[in-house]
Amino acid sequence: MTAAVKVRENQAGAQASAGVRVEGATKRFSGPEQPAAVSDVSFEAPRGKITALLGPSGSGKSTLLRMIAGLEKPDAGRVWIGGADVTQVSPRNRKVGFVFQSYALFKHLSVFENVAFGLKIRNAKPKDIELRVQELLALVQLEGYGTRFPSQLSGGQRQRVALARALATDPEVLLLDEPFGALDTRVRIELRRWMLELQEKTHTTTVLVTHDQEEAFELAQHVVLLADGKLAQAGNPHELYDRPVTPFVASFIGGASMLSGTVRSGFAWLGNLPLQTSTAAPDGTLVRAYVRSGDVRIARPRGTGPDAPSARVGRVVRLGSKVQVSLLLPSGEALNLEIPRTELHELGIETGDPVSVDLTDAKVFVDDYAI
Repeated sequence: MTAAVKVRENQAGAQASAGVRVEGATKRFSGPEQPAAVSDVSFEAPRGKITALLGPSGSGKSTLLRMIAGLEKPDAGRVWIGGADVTQVSPRNRKVGFVFQSYALFKHLSVFENVAFGLKIRNAKPKDIELRVQELLALVQLEGYGTRFPSQLSGGQRQRVALARALATDPEVLLLDEPFGALDTRVRIELRRWMLELQEKTHTTTVLVTHDQEEAFELAQHVVLLADGKLAQAGNPHELYDRPVTPFVASFIGGASMLSGTVRSGFAWLGNLPLQTSTAAPDGTLVRAYVRSGDVRIARPRGTGPDAPSARVGRVVRLGSKVQVSLLLPSGEALNLEIPRTELHELGIETGDPVSVDLTDAKVFVDDYAI
């Protein structure tokens, strides 16, 4: 076997192992002098898993999803589904199910007719349609709702009907574009838990668009983080949280505060706060540190040294069982934390009080590279 043949076989095996594979996808909606909506993005969505396309508004998430669905044609790059190149294949023949944020149910059709729609246009037999629709209504916990119309359902029930309709034709890939964005918080949380149960039953390869980190981390086994139309980082949720590769990833994932500082004797001094690092950067090197709530310990100041006052409480916002605390450092920078309400009560601190701060960890960068 030649090396070239072996390489082609390895590539084919990699493509087949991925439910969805995107290679160098680029899409522009304006002239070449303007930034692309999606620029040279490549990633793999594992078969039978949920992959989240995560990022701020305008990062290219929905455009990328529509290219996978065939609703947008890439200006460059390719899309593979189940080992087949579908870049030039029509949406109808890609074996994908699509669920929109707005449900997009047919208002004049019953729940049964909505779910059956894709089967009917594929000329399925009436008996097969009946069995499949009833099976799906049971799967999405809407048995007995077949004769109702969308106007008679709650938002969560409508979205479950939309999911059933998308699953009716047994798609190879399920595409979800902010499917819970129009729902209130309680229903959104309930549907996320239900979605995990559904995934465990169906094992459908799913690509989910969301700007909600909590949603992405709860649902997805693989996360693709986008920024300004480009791939920022891809991996399992823990990799993005624990090992961010750029300042953007470190700041976006986990809601970190950014503090500037200087390297001295193996420590990154962030104002008056020392953080030990393994950096070989010389003394005087300017750094940026991204600090999350879990990286910080605060206490009532006691004496001198590490227990001396190192910040002042700037603001306290109580949010049910949690409290947002903003600490003002002598440098003028703010360090924002979220702590349990019980911890606040134990500390007995209020706005204006001095506190001692201990940094246990942070993601530190020099010229966009982690140290």
